[in-house]
Amino acid sequence: MTVKKPRKSPRRHPISPPIEASIDRLNEDGIGIGRHQEKELWVAGAYPGERVLCGIEHEGQRRSIGRLQRVLQPSPHRVAAPCPRADACQGCPLVALDYQEQLRLKQQRVQQALADRHLPTGSVAAIWGAEPALGYRTTAKLVFGRGRGSKVLLGLYRRGSHQVVDIGDCPLHHPLINRVAAVVREEVERQQIFLYHTERQTGVLRYLLVRVSPSRRKVMVTFVVGNRDDKRLIPLAKWLQRKVPEVVSVQQNLNRSDGNVIVGRDTSRLLGAPDLLDQVGEVRLSIAPAAFFQVNHAQAARIYALVRQWAALDRRRSALDLYCGIGGIALHLAQDAGQVLGVEVVAEAVRSAQRNAELNGLGNCRFLAGDAAELIGDLQLPPGSVAVVNPPRKGCEPEVLLALAAHPIERLIYVSCDPESLARDLALLKRHGFRLRQAQPVDMFPQTLHVETVALLERD
Repeated sequence: MTVKKPRKSPRRHPISPPIEASIDRLNEDGIGIGRHQEKELWVAGAYPGERVLCGIEHEGQRRSIGRLQRVLQPSPHRVAAPCPRADACQGCPLVALDYQEQLRLKQQRVQQALADRHLPTGSVAAIWGAEPALGYRTTAKLVFGRGRGSKVLLGLYRRGSHQVVDIGDCPLHHPLINRVAAVVREEVERQQIFLYHTERQTGVLRYLLVRVSPSRRKVMVTFVVGNRDDKRLIPLAKWLQRKVPEVVSVQQNLNRSDGNVIVGRDTSRLLGAPDLLDQVGEVRLSIAPAAFFQVNHAQAARIYALVRQWAALDRRRSALDLYCGIGGIALHLAQDAGQVLGVEVVAEAVRSAQRNAELNGLGNCRFLAGDAAELIGDLQLPPGSVAVVNPPRKGCEPEVLLALAAHPIERLIYVSCDPESLARDLALLKRHGFRLRQAQPVDMFPQTLHVETVALLERD
């Protein structure tokens, strides 16, 4: 599972004597929610309908954080977790919940978000489950940590803390990620390469980024460092390539910041290719070390194909792809459209998108680097155009949606990773002449409560 930077913790307490609590629901991160002493009680690993025994380890003004100690009355949907580190890691909060129940909860989350905004829930199709539901993650961001003695840990921060949990062979990761992590962990420990200390700004290694192309069975590895140390990292990179021949690219990224940013701006190549060549659906992609790309290739391919189908383009019509990233959706649309324009705020992603258009022989694509909210007002779209938006979790800025409504757009396809921000934005679009026709939930992240949704809107 991908590392998350720890949030600022509430007031810390020694773990209290165990208390009993009933779990009523899950929050958006899949954490069990109950009540204790007039406060919300969050318990990772607990599910709705369960009665659990937990100790209070953090207490804030509005909520308490409990550590699950024992399940007294289990949910009928609880199953044996396929991971021995599930309790300590907490990176996959639904890993002990039956997969069909996971899908039901995600479907319910999308429908409830639409209902809360008075949008038609009948437009929501049955969720597309993932196959497989394990071993699907093709990208991992892992943090280095210090264990006892000279032991090196490589894994995730435990929720709400700076404690690193070594995840071993994570069942969610593609097997090549686990092989790379095992070799790196062993060799860093053997060579005694110093781990970075944020406060002192000493040492080298901070994070390990691993990206896999499942179709080609090739791997890109990036060492995120606090200080450059090519004398140590180049031999480490060569050793890694010998042990895992699938590694075709090893990069070094410099990040001296003490904030929540994992990847810095300065990336240099240690060995191998500058990018990772990949393929999703019918499109080949060259992915740069720091570029964002979906972690579930199979489900991403289904989403791209659905967007292309719903767009229903031909050579007489154009398409606009906002928040286009490295061009995955735009390049699928370009196979049918007359012209496609992609807009993305990250300049490196735009350069990748342009390379990917050339790689696929698609000369009808153009990409602009800039903020969608600032650029969209100046764009000239021909009548009958189709627009696609694929924003970050926070959703679209209102000015983007209003500008889209002012353009002669025939249909709008919204790809969302957050049902609540999706519903908010669809409600605004409804007030400006767009009607929700269909919504397709997609399980992009099995073993979590996160859900992707593709929504089709047309003019009234």
